[in-house]
Amino acid sequence: MSGACYAGDWEGKPTGQPGLAKYWTEQTINGVTVCAKWQSFFGDTPILPEAAGYGIVLGFGFFFSLMTCFLVYLDQRYVGTNISSEFFNTAGRTVKTGLTAAVIVSQWTWAATLLQSSNVAYAYGVSGPFWYASGATIQVLLFGILAIQVKRYAPTAHTIAEIIDARWGATCHKVYLYFNFLTNIIVSSMLILGGAATVNALTGMDKTTAGFLIPVGVIAYTMAGGLKATFMASYLHTAVIFVILLTFVLLVYTSGEEPLGSPGNVYDALQSVSAKTRACIGDGFIAANKDQNCGPVADNQGGSYLTMLSEGGIIFGIINIVGNFGTVFVDQSYWQSAIAAKPSSSTKGYLLGGLVWFTIPFSLATAMGLSTLALDLPVTSGEAGAGLVPPAAAVHFMGKGGAAAITIMLFMAITSTGSAEQIAVSSLVAYDIYKKYINPKATGEDILRVSRYVILGFGIFMGVLSVVLEEIGLSLGFVYLMMGIFIGSAVIPIAFVLTWDKANSTGAIVGAFGGQILAVITWVAVATTERNPEGKKGEVSIDTLGMNYPMLAGNIVAIGSSGIIHAVMSFASPQNYDFTTMKDSIALVDDKLPDLDPIENDPEMLLKSLSWITKWGFGFTFVMIVVWPALSLPAGCGASGVECGVFSKDYFYLWVSIAVAWGIWATVVIVIMPVWESMAGINLVFKGFFTNDDVHLRLDMLESKLDKLLDASAAPKEPPTADPCYRAKLIAGKL
Repeated sequence: MSGACYAGDWEGKPTGQPGLAKYWTEQTINGVTVCAKWQSFFGDTPILPEAAGYGIVLGFGFFFSLMTCFLVYLDQRYVGTNISSEFFNTAGRTVKTGLTAAVIVSQWTWAATLLQSSNVAYAYGVSGPFWYASGATIQVLLFGILAIQVKRYAPTAHTIAEIIDARWGATCHKVYLYFNFLTNIIVSSMLILGGAATVNALTGMDKTTAGFLIPVGVIAYTMAGGLKATFMASYLHTAVIFVILLTFVLLVYTSGEEPLGSPGNVYDALQSVSAKTRACIGDGFIAANKDQNCGPVADNQGGSYLTMLSEGGIIFGIINIVGNFGTVFVDQSYWQSAIAAKPSSSTKGYLLGGLVWFTIPFSLATAMGLSTLALDLPVTSGEAGAGLVPPAAAVHFMGKGGAAAITIMLFMAITSTGSAEQIAVSSLVAYDIYKKYINPKATGEDILRVSRYVILGFGIFMGVLSVVLEEIGLSLGFVYLMMGIFIGSAVIPIAFVLTWDKANSTGAIVGAFGGQILAVITWVAVATTERNPEGKKGEVSIDTLGMNYPMLAGNIVAIGSSGIIHAVMSFASPQNYDFTTMKDSIALVDDKLPDLDPIENDPEMLLKSLSWITKWGFGFTFVMIVVWPALSLPAGCGASGVECGVFSKDYFYLWVSIAVAWGIWATVVIVIMPVWESMAGINLVFKGFFTNDDVHLRLDMLESKLDKLLDASAAPKEPPTADPCYRAKLIAGKL
């Protein structure tokens, strides 16, 4: 072999450089031929053909829509489910622990969960996946407290806005509707941005087209079955995501395939790429083009990727914690899941869901993000910002199969969360705009019709939103970091609505708007102190606004100032609200509360559940954001060959073992538990399949007609088939 990459004793790349020779090529720069790493991983040539993009987006969209609609049909025919407006928006309020957990995992698994988590691993090393996972798990754990409060004080509620209206009145209701819708739009924008960018990079499919087609795929089953259909689809999607996730994790750390395949190999490679002695540009070679990682990591202990002492990682962690409180506490989809769960399942479902979800960013990013670094793949900062770190690793390991797997995984995440956002928006519009302000006498049929119209409209709006965001030029990473600035100010007032009797409406309004305004002012002001890419200060641009310190300052001011304002105003003029009166202000429309075991509504049981989730929610929160990081700080101290604070090889083995074990446990639990809990319904379906219940139906109809002929003067009786639960009762032997 000859050429610049084979000069002297080089074998496809400069001697001593980490990574693989396949990512180096001969380049001529200013008339000089050198051996240089690829300028980008994806370049202009997609890994998969464009037809594959359409096949995945349309094919999987159609397949899962058809499957979910079929499951809805089976549920109606054999289990006896009647889809009233109440059931459409609340799933009957009887969802069990396993499915509640699966739904929480599905709703919380955004495009950002799969993509942005690996991006921060690529930027900061091991601290990135940890802070992404822990900083976005604690909100779900703590939301369990609000979930049980809903069951105690607002068992007939459909939305969080209804609860706010019942306590603080119409003005406050309108204010928080704005924040609810803003949250839905921000979450939807991240789904579309991440999904369209990845599908475009891997298949060449036009971003605008992908942005329209991805959300449209879930409209059919969401319109057909409402929240229960969304839950069914969420379980299927979550199962697929975890199977693919576990495949990648095991491939990186247990396969034995060189150059990685074990924690030891990954550790050695990470030490090599960030070594202080590494030359990024030398005689006849370029190891890092513009915007590519090379050498020690700025502001990390020892310049290493293997440390929790990372300034950028810690800043990201704080931003992540603040921002994600907004996208859980202010997002109607999480309140809808709490409303749908059985009282005894609400707290357990949220705790289990949070712990299972932790493994997605932690295990996946610890595998895909760190392997991208360890292999020294030629990923640019622009590609990383667009969320293309996991696709790069997947393509390296499995070629076109990896590209297809990561695209399918992403599609599962986007469609399940997209469906949850669609049903959340439809509930807000149907109950909090249409019924409250347009047609107070709306029937269940009216609510159902409006809900379906809104699902269709918001699905199309998500596509339009993708075009707008693409024109503005915002990236997934930028939107993810800024979300807390705009919605964080609503978090503490919403937390107070069910937990603090003194909190008043004036404080809630002033705190929410005041916090948002102060956060934006702080964000912009701090951005002027940062240097733009040309090194100049005083400029406010996407570049300076997207830097760590402006984002950090804006996020902290949003949640902190809002809480202070609301608390001060409430202490000055306390409402002293009687929570027991709340349920009288929220009415059902066309149904009744489910006939549950009396223990489910026992006040003492609900109080014990509150005590349980408070203890475990705050306990796990303390462990995840205080104890675990504190124990990791002295890692490596006393070990030979590493600085204090940098992981030793043994400590990294422990770290990876936790990630792999957690991933296996979470996969088993989230795939098996919902099925196990639903065996009674599944048995009814199979019994219906293998018993000819149509014969019974026809015989009962014939009997009804004979009765009418024999006694024409008798009052007409309603045929048994008019009962929507007839088939289910027949199969269960209750007729």
